[in-house]
Amino acid sequence: MSNVYKQVELTGSSTESIEDAVNQAIERASNSLHDMRWFEVTETRGHIEHGRIAHWQVTVKVGFTLE
Repeated sequence: MSNVYKQVELTGSSTESIEDAVNQAIERASNSLHDMRWFEVTETRGHIEHGRIAHWQVTVKVGFTLE
């Protein structure tokens, strides 16, 4: 038996870290996407306020199995 996968692109943000931004995107997507199998970080950005990092924004591709 073989599987077929679909990819979606998500963007998560966090004031804490890049890893937390990725987790936010995947956790939120898990409410509507099922059988997620992998992710790939494709972009990392940040917002600066008063000379400091205010928040991180990370774009990820997520793959999931089609039913």
